Amino acid sequence: MTRRTQKPAVFLRVAKGALVPADAYAQSQLRAKGYTVGDVLSATLKKLNNPRFHRLMHRIGTLCAANIDSFTGMDAHQVLKRIQWEGSIGCEEMGVMVPGVGMAMVRFPLSLSFESMDDGERHEVARAMCRYISEKYWPSMRPEQIEEMAESWVEEA
Repeated sequence: MTRRTQKPAVFLRVAKGALVPADAYAQSQLRAKGYTVGDVLSATLKKLNNPRFHRLMHRIGTLCAANIDSFTGMDAHQVLKRIQWEGSIGCEEMGVMVPGVGMAMVRFPLSLSFESMDDGERHEVARAMCRYISEKYWPSMRPEQIEEMAESWVEEA
């Protein structure tokens, strides 16, 4: 099986009830492909990633590792995966047969990487993680406070 090379994306901007070319370059890309007004196109839409949310995810893990005893000795990535798994946040579940037991559900945290998840999904995952942390580990904090602290977190060198 050969891997197809991905063609460069055409960036679109959301307008009221429509998607329009984001800039003159996007217009020229559409024109070059021969698309005209009224053509019906197939597309997979994905909101472009914002580095702010990528950093936010890492900072949530770092904040928890530094301030919650249950995460002592863990790095940010380990904390995030554990929270994902515990809270069933951004996870996939699959049934597996266990000899002598029967069917068991297994949960796998999905990747939070820049390429794997768009900004909208990543933001929802971050909010769900903050809710879960507030409910289970830090009940004195509201989810919004945890997110604010993570956003302002400055790592020690």
